[in-house]
This record gives sequence, structure tokens and C-alpha cells, in this order.
Amino acid sequence: MSAMTISQLATAGGVGVETVRFYQRKGLMFDPKPGSIPGGAGRRHYGDDELRRLRFIRKAQRAGFTLEEIAELLALDRSGDRPRARAMAKARIAALDERIAELQAARRSLESLARECAKSDVGACPIIASFETA
Repeated sequence: MSAMTISQLATAGGVGVETVRFYQRKGLMFDPKPGSIPGGAGRRHYGDDELRRLRFIRKAQRAGFTLEEIAELLALDRSGDRPRARAMAKARIAALDERIAELQAARRSLESLARECAKSDVGACPIIASFETA
């Protein structure tokens, strides 16, 4: 696919047009000049490179990178600084592992409370009581 409008780019990238514009304002994506292809009638057109960049940004966000970190990763890609990119990925993995451990602890706690709640229909539910005191 090539010569996409911003709407087509957004759809292909699974985002809204305003998200593409937001990334442009943040400097993560470029805003092509109007009429960037022959017969374009003054409209901006995007190509496969922009779609790849948009998809990278979305995947990096899902991995937990901030927009600032994504901008740094994009710059590192241009400079070829693999050691720094690798260090950023390892730091992100460590942060994800920490969050996973927190979520697993919360899950174990809720499972315990649910078991306690299931023991009786009399009195206050321990699930609700635990959140009232937290």
C-alpha cells in the first residue's frame, strides 16, 4: 500500500486520525508536504514507511514505553546504537516483571478473599470489607 491519506494511514495502523496528528505534534511522525504525489490535489499522502513507524509506535506503547522513550528508540534506530536500545529493552522487561509480580500478588489476595466470601452468606463479605479499609 502506498500514497495513503491520513485517514487511510490511521485505519491501516489501527488508530484514529487524531492519534496520527498527536504523534506528529510530538515529533514521532512526520507530516508530509501537501501534494506530495502527482495528482494529489494538495492533500498530504503517506507511504509504507509511515505505516511501519505508526505500527512501531503502537507496539512500543503496548510494551510500556513512554512517548519520550519511543522517540529515543527511533533516534537510536537512526544512529545504530544497539547497546542503548538493548539497555532500554532490558529496563522495560525488568519493569514489566515487577508489575507482573504485583498483579500476581493482587490476584492471590483476591482469590483468598473470594474463598473466604464463599464460605458463608452471613455477615459482611470479606472482599468488600478489605477494600473499605484499604
